[in-house]
Amino acid sequence: MKKIVLYSMLLVLVGCQERKNSNYQISNVSKDYAAAYFEDSARVDKILKFRHVVDSIFRKSASTNHNPAVAYGIVVDNQLIYSNATGYSNIEKRIVADNKSRFRIASMTKSFTAMSILRLRDEGKLQLTDPVAKYIPEMQSLKYPTLDASPITIFNLLTMSAGFPEDNPWGDRQLSDTDEDLINLVKQGVSFSTNPGSQFEYSNLGYGLLGRIIANVSKQSYQDYVIEKILRPLGMNDCEYEYEKIPAEKLALGYRWEDNQLKPEALLKDGSYASMGGMICTIDDFAKYMSFLLTSWPARNEPETGPVNRTSAREMQQPWMFRGFAPNYKTHSGELCPRTGSYGFGLGWRQDCHGLISISHSGGLPGFGSVHIIMPDLGVGIVAFSNLTYANMGAPASQALDTLILLANLKKRVLPVSPTLKQIQDQIVKILPDWKDEKDSLFAENFFPDKSKAYRKKETDELFAKAGKITSVGKMQPENLLRGSFELTGEKETIEISFTLTPEAQPKVQYLSFRLKAR
Repeated sequence: MKKIVLYSMLLVLVGCQERKNSNYQISNVSKDYAAAYFEDSARVDKILKFRHVVDSIFRKSASTNHNPAVAYGIVVDNQLIYSNATGYSNIEKRIVADNKSRFRIASMTKSFTAMSILRLRDEGKLQLTDPVAKYIPEMQSLKYPTLDASPITIFNLLTMSAGFPEDNPWGDRQLSDTDEDLINLVKQGVSFSTNPGSQFEYSNLGYGLLGRIIANVSKQSYQDYVIEKILRPLGMNDCEYEYEKIPAEKLALGYRWEDNQLKPEALLKDGSYASMGGMICTIDDFAKYMSFLLTSWPARNEPETGPVNRTSAREMQQPWMFRGFAPNYKTHSGELCPRTGSYGFGLGWRQDCHGLISISHSGGLPGFGSVHIIMPDLGVGIVAFSNLTYANMGAPASQALDTLILLANLKKRVLPVSPTLKQIQDQIVKILPDWKDEKDSLFAENFFPDKSKAYRKKETDELFAKAGKITSVGKMQPENLLRGSFELTGEKETIEISFTLTPEAQPKVQYLSFRLKAR
């Protein structure tokens, strides 16, 4: 107990500094910065051209898996460009599902909880390094596995690294628990599977506790806070937590497949675990949330319009806690494509063998299954809901998204060439191949000590001899604002030149490489 109190005092001191920093506003920015952009202005039309393929994938999946209904939508940049549905949201009344049917989205709720925490953090009302016991005093009585364990922080809860055991499907059945039930659970003691911060382990309890923190800090119910501060500012007016507030004809009822037939699942009441999986939403409304996440990229000089700043939305989509590596993962086409995964703040993060990043979260409750996937680098996403217990919507959704990316030939954003990169490129071209007239302002102090001028000239003489007379200089291909490459095309061979600049006020070349590129 003494250790936790001392640790809490230290974090409070650290938090004071963090709180000050969180309110600091950037005012001095570069006038030369230009945001990355999509070159293909017809990308939406290309995607819509293949919407029938998406329909086919979801219809086949619904038929195979006995889904009473499936609703889905495709988001590009800041808009829902296509939505559709198949089946019945209410079998007994034969109500056909559509993009305005309201499904319980289960664990997809977690990212709204995470966003609410970040909003409170940005307002200086809490810090992610704060111990949870600062906001839920009952947590001080927990018995940790070892003496050298660190007290659970808000960051641990956000990243599923609090040390709690994986709690599916136990956690799903706690949805309707009262606030008193949740606090009594903590008072009676919580069992640990690992020490806090040591590894990822999925925890509904952790997100239930985040909901309690939001309520305690904001002085209003978790549900009211999310609705008022996140949902309504995004125009998500049809999302709710309590099913009794939704018109019966709009509410998707849940079912399970058992004994070769669909049987009704009892709807779970909204309660203290709403923050881990209680939200009810439409495809139309959820698409607005996906749009906000997508359009938080890239960083840019534009006014903020969302419920949190773009930097906080991007922060949610980072790989904060490693989950695992899948060396034998195969794509839907059968391609071997290893990928790695981590957990962000209420969102999963993956990167595949091609370097493509996907941000996603699935959801599952008795009577429901859901998923959403966004690809920030491509500006595209897909969402799917079903009213079948633990419906695996990830399989058809990822297949549909992968198929669209392939058929529509979607490409990543293009980063404009910064004036600094262009200027350095011109200077490099000017001194080659003889290394004459190079200026001290071009190369950093490490450059020639790393490799002498004579040695560098010998290397480039050999390459230029193989390339022949240079006939053209290629466009600069930026990797970022201070690193990139370009090509010199010769009569016989092509030379690729790459360079990296220093962090000085007047950037200089600290690294420069040449290689022949196969034609």
